[in-house]
Amino acid sequence: MICSAVVPVAGIGTRLLPLTKSQPKELLPVGRKPVIQHVVEELKSAGLRNVVFVTAKRKTAIENHFDRDPELIHSLEGNGKSGLVPLIDFDDLGLELFYTRQQRQKGLGHAVGFAEAFAAGRPFVLALGDTIIRSAQPPSVITRLMNCFERKNASCVVALQEVPKKDVVRYGIAKPVAGENDDVFELADLIEKPSVESAPSNLAIAARYVFSADIFDAIARTQPGAGGEIQLTDAIRLLLKEGGKVYGVRMSPADQRYDIGTFESYFKCFADYALADDECGERLRKYLKQKL
Repeated sequence: MICSAVVPVAGIGTRLLPLTKSQPKELLPVGRKPVIQHVVEELKSAGLRNVVFVTAKRKTAIENHFDRDPELIHSLEGNGKSGLVPLIDFDDLGLELFYTRQQRQKGLGHAVGFAEAFAAGRPFVLALGDTIIRSAQPPSVITRLMNCFERKNASCVVALQEVPKKDVVRYGIAKPVAGENDDVFELADLIEKPSVESAPSNLAIAARYVFSADIFDAIARTQPGAGGEIQLTDAIRLLLKEGGKVYGVRMSPADQRYDIGTFESYFKCFADYALADDECGERLRKYLKQKL
């Protein structure tokens, strides 16, 4: 049974400056909650119990967000605002949260490698901390990945999302073994940011994975690529080369991915969550109709 997740949150967030100069992008608000809280609640809903965040300098605010604040709780209760306490007290999540630090920015693969002791030889979920995936109906993307991993006895399972052909240059792209008509299929290769002409499909890696502990040895033997970074995709390709079974799970039309990587994607994400808000959504919708 898979019960642990690794969440890398060490990225600088340069494409969102100056917003991210003193605030981690993972704490940017999306509706009533920060990005990272949406991610953690997604993990919780999939039945995971232990989460390790791979952090970096200037990311201690993430730890503070999930830490218990007795003074704030006491203040709220003393001022007749005890109804707000459940919103900021995360003990009820039932999760054990851990933190480790990537001291140098050397790529996603390098960051994942810091979780080896936490994984302790067992399979785990990897969820990028700057990406929200919302499933309109169960099972969630993470649940489908875990089911595939256990059913196929895989080395790795990745979530895949169809993207416009012109956008394949921005993603890691999957090459299925034989077509991709099913929702679950074996992969022959993963190509990092291919040209439009050379892309084997339009199925992009979508920020959610399940790995066996074999990935750590593969990461340790992966040579640095551009910029001296150790790419996770290269480590997965090493697993494939050495006979590991890697599968892709296609996201359904009911699954919505929000990659908080640019201002445009962030604005769209915030707008969707704000419009869906039970209290303010309808009034915001009327306001936007007036403005537009």
